[in-house]
Amino acid sequence: MVFCGVHFMAESADILTGPHQQVILPDLNAGCSMADMANLDDVEQIWDELAEVTDVEAIVPITYVNSAAALKAFVGRNSGAVCTSSNARAVLTWALDLDAPGGGGTLAAASGPWAESPGSGRRANKVLFFPDQHLGRNTGFQLGFGASDMQVIDPRRRLGGLADADVKEATFLLWKGHCSVHQRFRTEHVEAFRSEHPGGVVIVHPECSHEVVEIADQVGSTDYIIRAVSGSPAGAVIAVGTEIHLVDRLARENPDRTVLSLDPLVCPCSTMFRIDLPHLAWVLDGLVAGEVRNRIAVDEATAADARVALERMLAIA
Repeated sequence: MVFCGVHFMAESADILTGPHQQVILPDLNAGCSMADMANLDDVEQIWDELAEVTDVEAIVPITYVNSAAALKAFVGRNSGAVCTSSNARAVLTWALDLDAPGGGGTLAAASGPWAESPGSGRRANKVLFFPDQHLGRNTGFQLGFGASDMQVIDPRRRLGGLADADVKEATFLLWKGHCSVHQRFRTEHVEAFRSEHPGGVVIVHPECSHEVVEIADQVGSTDYIIRAVSGSPAGAVIAVGTEIHLVDRLARENPDRTVLSLDPLVCPCSTMFRIDLPHLAWVLDGLVAGEVRNRIAVDEATAADARVALERMLAIA
């Protein structure tokens, strides 16, 4: 039995676990507002519209792990991959073949059950990155691309609100999605913290806006933030730009350091932290009674395609 804290992770767990395992989500309302900003219908519609103005065989779709199984399956069917905030750079390097000028790149040379998938060694000149525009943009800048290489796709508008030339000239087509928590952090927060704590350190998550990332001292995934705080010297004053539950945990675990939220007006994630002891006790009581409550099961057709994208990510990383 596998217990998960949010819906998209429960789906991913069900896709990757064996047939003898079952996945339970104690509260079915535990999700991610960012993941909800991209759905299969909208992505397929935009993909079809892109095909009218450019060669979609030269576009690699990349979905952040914070997305539904149906989107991971779409990516798997279209020679793309999943990424996390930890490995987004590696996945985008692979997608754009930046480490193999002659074509083919990491994917063509790699092994795994997906290696023979159609189009697996194709040369790409664009990525469609969803659902978080900020992680895609920040990783693109990290790879040396500029603002002129990036366009934002608005799924509510025809061709994402772009002109044909915009699509053809862009390298990064970034879905208009965001994390409601990380988008709250502003450059003013960084300036206010540094004014109050001149020797302090600002660490932010790459889901923050590029303006904030650009002036932060350190940028990295949740795992990176945890390691950066625990590895800082005693007495350090650190402002962290991420969800408050992690900030509070880091403050408790590092009492010899001062760990603060970069945004003093804290806004916790309203969907990802619905799992509590009463919900966990309820599903455990069900197991004792022989009842599997709130099981998450992805249909096999969707799971098969999504597994391709997830395994591709693991092989790239």
